[in-house]
Formats: sequence, structure tokens, C-alpha cells
Amino acid sequence: MPRPSSPRRRAGPTLRGRRAPPEAQATLTEQAYRAIEEAIVTLAVPPGEVVSEAQLSQRLGFGRTPVREALQRLARERLVRILPRRGIVVSAVDVGEQLRLLEVRREIERLIARTAARRADEAQRTRFREIAAGMEAVADSRDATQFLRLDRALNLLVLEAARNEFAAAAMALMHGLSRRFWFIHGRGPAGLPAAAAEHAALARAVAAGDANAAAAASDALLDYIEAFTRATLEAGRPS
Repeated sequence: MPRPSSPRRRAGPTLRGRRAPPEAQATLTEQAYRAIEEAIVTLAVPPGEVVSEAQLSQRLGFGRTPVREALQRLARERLVRILPRRGIVVSAVDVGEQLRLLEVRREIERLIARTAARRADEAQRTRFREIAAGMEAVADSRDATQFLRLDRALNLLVLEAARNEFAAAAMALMHGLSRRFWFIHGRGPAGLPAAAAEHAALARAVAAGDANAAAAASDALLDYIEAFTRATLEAGRPS
């Protein structure tokens, strides 16, 4: 298995020989989650690969507990399947599942885009503009990994600005699957600039506080995602 990018901090779940306090453990779990999730989304750990807590712990430099908790979260997000006494398997990519996911995602994302445009504070609006600029730069550089990192940052910022914990919980189950699907099927020379442009438009609409424009940009983004998902499905059918 290719080695995924390492987190800045390489530490286990103990501090000076003692178990880390709950807040430190939560931080380590989040770091482990981000490292493993990125490895899965960018196919450093491909669909169907079997991994173990011990293997990931050694590769990433985290203790077993943060890795175990990160894997449990990834299982809830359907990126891995935990098989008792057999290990952890990275979930397969399913085009039909992706289309069903998009049906739900479209409605929720429109809501949170509109709400985020209304509720974002000035610091968040500044960050939205920064992400938009980053997406526009990615459209030129065609750096797929940087695009995915900005995409994740945008997803989290929209949820934060919308201040709706129920929408956030629903979207957490969908973003990783969607980003991995795009990384596999939509990141070609033509795909990445178009995807980056749609994300930049959404970020700028939210930053401007225009709820209607943000909702329209969200729909345009989902139109783009659904179009290449359906094209992928058609391409896989026998002629």
C-alpha cells in the first residue's frame, strides 16, 4: 500500500507515559481520520484493499485508539467496512449508490448554501473568498490533490457557517464518498477546471451573502456532478 501523507504531529494516544486527556485524544482521532480519509479518497488506499489498525497505526504514527476511532467514523461514512476477525476493507465504488446519494445531497446542499450565505460572519466570508481564489488557481494548475483539500475545506466551512447541526450530520455521511468518486472518474484534463470553477462560484456567492445566488450555484454544482456520474454509468454499460 502506498504510504499516505503523514500528519504534522506524529504522536500516539499517550502523553509522557500517561493516557492523553479526552480533548487531546479527540484531536489525535481527528488527525488520524483526516489522514486515512485522504488516503482513501485519493486512492493511496484503493477500493477493495484490506488494512488493519496495526498497519495504519504504524504507517501514520498514531496510537491504536485514534486509528480505531477514525476507522469507526469512516465505516459510518461507508468508506470502509469493518469485518470482525477479518480486518477492514476499503469499500468498493458504486455508481448507482452515487446517484442515490446525489438525490439527497442536492436538497441538503441547496439548503445549507442558502443558509450559510445569510449566517456567515465576516471571518467566514473572508475564508470563502480565499477558498474561491484557491479553486481558481487549481483550475489552472490542475492539482487534483489540492482541489480535494480545498473541496473538503469548503464543505466544512459551508456547514460551519450554516449553523445547522442536523444538516451537518447528514452531509458528513456523503462528502467523502463524493470526493472519492470524483477523484476516480472526474479528474481528467477537462474535468478538474470545470469542477474547480463550479466550487469557486459557490464560495463567492456565499461570501457575498447572496442566498439566492448561493442556492443557484449549489444546484449548478450538483448538475455538473450528476452529469459526469451519469456519463460514467453510461460508459460502463455494454454497447
